[in-house]
Amino acid sequence: MYDFVVVGVGPAGARFARRAAEAGYDVLALEKGTVGTPLACSGHVSTDVWEYVPDDAEHRLRQNRVYGANFHLGGPESRAYPFYESEEVSNVIDRVELDRTLADAARRAGADVREGHTVTGVEERADGVTVTASADGGTVTFETRLVAGCDGPVSRVRREAGLPEPAERLHGVLAFDDTPDDGDFVDVHLTVPRFFAWRIPRGEAGVEYGLAAPPGVEVTEAFDRLTDAYGVETDRRCSGGIPIGPPETVTGDRVFLLGDAAAQTKPFTGGGILYGMIAADHAAETIDPADPSTLADYERAWRDDLRREIGLGHLIRRAYSLPEPIQRLGLWALDGEIGVHMDRPTSLLSARHLRAVASGLLPSGSDPSPTDGEDGQ
Repeated sequence: MYDFVVVGVGPAGARFARRAAEAGYDVLALEKGTVGTPLACSGHVSTDVWEYVPDDAEHRLRQNRVYGANFHLGGPESRAYPFYESEEVSNVIDRVELDRTLADAARRAGADVREGHTVTGVEERADGVTVTASADGGTVTFETRLVAGCDGPVSRVRREAGLPEPAERLHGVLAFDDTPDDGDFVDVHLTVPRFFAWRIPRGEAGVEYGLAAPPGVEVTEAFDRLTDAYGVETDRRCSGGIPIGPPETVTGDRVFLLGDAAAQTKPFTGGGILYGMIAADHAAETIDPADPSTLADYERAWRDDLRREIGLGHLIRRAYSLPEPIQRLGLWALDGEIGVHMDRPTSLLSARHLRAVASGLLPSGSDPSPTDGEDGQ
């Protein structure tokens, strides 16, 4: 019997598998296809991501350094409100290779990572869990003490365990233009109802265009308007669900959820890579597979860590739907140098950010370049 069966080997699942294996537990991790594919997530992340990958991976994964964002209330020709820092605030990474790197780290730690295993059943019992999967045209079963559901926004584990759905699921679309662009800024367009669209320079890898929207919005048409406004043709279009929540509980009797399956995402951007790995660390630190009651410790730990960030993130998202004159006033008041961590909205209230706003080192309308005479690359 395994200590843990991890279903889904994205960032959250791979991180938990690694940490649990390092703690000496017997871990089996199942991925329905090939780790990292299909791509359904942007690769724009905070620099904190490097704390979770092997030291030698950074040079392979990073595609560009980002110093800020240009916010728009219209298309690319509309006025830009720049928010920036003098040091890099985020990186653009090879998203597929990130998953593979994290999975390899889990393997090296001792986890048994198997691709091509689609989980079809999760049966909780008083003394363990039976996991059924299809692989190589047949059916296999595994016995485990606990199951970690890391299988994305449409989670089979969540459904099998009868756990509640996320409060909302957005529809995201992204595609790529291969023209190299090592620009310092991403572009954010507050033109999508209740969410936004984006343009991310990815260095030699090209440019990523994307948007996300709630149900009822024709995302394909909205995406076509975005790329038409930029005058580009994109390829490798992909889409996926973005869960927003989280639900009131992410644990069952012998099942717990991580990452997108638990809607551990930022409500104001939809990103969940860092939050999912933070929760994975809490799970590895608090859950004892021989004592299912410790699932309550995990539930408490990750919520204590992320509750304020997610709560404030919901408030920030509401600003996307304010009347345009109020949005314009808010962007005008805040544009310039900032001191905000992109994954921690509570940093809006930090002394560092308040000092940056008060100092007004670069008044509105001046050149928002991150350094004097340097491109920051």
